[in-house]
Amino acid sequence: MSEPPRFDRGHTDDLMSFLAASPTPYHAVANAAERLEKAGFRQVAETDAWDGTAGGKYVLRGGAIIAWYVPEGAAAHTPFRIVGAHTDSPNLRVKPRPDSGAHGWRQVAVEIYGGPLLNSWLDRDLGLAGRLSLRDGTTRLVNVDRPLLRVPQLAIHLDRAVNSDGLKLDKQRHMQPVWGLGEDVRDGDLIAFLEETAGLAEGSVTGWDLMVHPVEPPAYLGRDRELVAGPRMDNLLSVHAGTAALAAAAARGPELPYIPVLAAFDHEENGSQSDTGADGPLLGSVLERSVLARGGTYEDRARAFAATVCLSSDTGHGVHPNYAERHDPTHHPRVDGGPILKVNVNNRYATDGSGRAVFAAACEKAGVPFQTFVSNNAMPCGTTIGPITAARHGIRTVDIGVAILSMHSVRELCGAKDPFLLANALTAFLEG
Repeated sequence: MSEPPRFDRGHTDDLMSFLAASPTPYHAVANAAERLEKAGFRQVAETDAWDGTAGGKYVLRGGAIIAWYVPEGAAAHTPFRIVGAHTDSPNLRVKPRPDSGAHGWRQVAVEIYGGPLLNSWLDRDLGLAGRLSLRDGTTRLVNVDRPLLRVPQLAIHLDRAVNSDGLKLDKQRHMQPVWGLGEDVRDGDLIAFLEETAGLAEGSVTGWDLMVHPVEPPAYLGRDRELVAGPRMDNLLSVHAGTAALAAAAARGPELPYIPVLAAFDHEENGSQSDTGADGPLLGSVLERSVLARGGTYEDRARAFAATVCLSSDTGHGVHPNYAERHDPTHHPRVDGGPILKVNVNNRYATDGSGRAVFAAACEKAGVPFQTFVSNNAMPCGTTIGPITAARHGIRTVDIGVAILSMHSVRELCGAKDPFLLANALTAFLEG
C-alpha cells in the first residue's frame, strides 16, 4: 500500500539551488554534509576510533561522502540499504601549469575530464571553482561564480563548411579558454588571482584541483515550466535526491529494519579507480567499520553484506524526439514518466530480476511510477558504479535513475517532476 509522498515541487526548487551551489565534487559533498548536519548527522574522521552509538554519521574524503544512520538497538548483522551515486561531471580541468596564451590573449590551460559534449562549452560564460591545498596542510574551497573565462568558437566566415560538414574540435588546440588580454604571460598569475579571491596570503597555495563551470543558473523551461535545464544533473540530481532520502529515512529512527546509507563517489566519469571512486575501498571500509564498531565479527559482516541491497542511481537517456531511432524500439523512457530501471544483460548495468522486484516494491510503496531502459542493440551501452559495487563488495545492486536529454552537455534537461519522484522512491527503499 502506497504512503503519502514526502517530496513535491519544492524538492525540484531545492535541487536547482543545490546544482548552482555545487560547481565541483568538493562543493557538492560539502553541501550534502551541511544538509545532513541539519538533520542531526555528525562527521566522523577516518583516523579516529569509531564507536557503535546510534544516530547519523558521515565521512568526507575529497569529492566523496559516505553517510549512514544506525537505528537504536541495531544488531551488528543488520543489513544495509544503500543509495549509490557520483559527484563528478564531465568538464574542463585546469592543468598543473595553467598560465598560457598567444597573440595578445591570456588563456588558462585545461585538460578534458570525462566525456563532455565539447561543443556545448563553446561561447559560454564560464567560472572557475575547486579545491586549493595550502602550505599548512589544510584545504580551502574556492568558487569564482562570475563570467571569467570563455572558449570562443571560430566565426563561420573562417569555417564556411561548419554547418554542412559538421563541427570538428581538437581537444588540445580548440578548447583552451581565454580570460584576458596581454602579451606578458606570467607563471603563477591564475593562482595568485585565486589566492586574492579567497582571501589567502600570497604564496600560500601549493596545490590545486580546479575546474571550469558555466555560470548560467538552472532554470525552469517550457510553456508550463514543466522542464528543468541546468548543469551537472549527471549526477548531482541523484546525490541531491539521495541526501534528502537519507535524512527522511533517518527521521523514522528505531522503526528502520535496515541501516540506510548514502554513498556518493567521485571519478565515475573516468573509471572510478581512485581512493574516492566506487572501485576503491572507501565504501567497504566504512560499512565494515560500522559493523565492527557495534561489536560485530567477520561473520556479522558477511551476514549483513549478504542481505544488503544497493540502488545505483544515475541519470539515463530519455527518448529524444529528434533521434528516436537511436533508442530501443520497444523501450522509450519519457521525461517526467518516473524513475527508470536500467537493464543490460551484458552487465553494463547490475540489474537482474530480483533487483527489479526490490525497486518495484519501493516504487509501489511510494506511489511512484517507474519505466525501463534498455539500449538499442546496435548502440553501445554505457555503464555506472552499479556493476563495480556489485563485483567489489558482493552486494546485490540495481541500476536506476532519471531520464534526461543532453547528457554530458554543459546544460542538461530533465522533467520538473522526476527529481521528487526519484526522491520519494529512494526514501521508500531506504526505509525498507
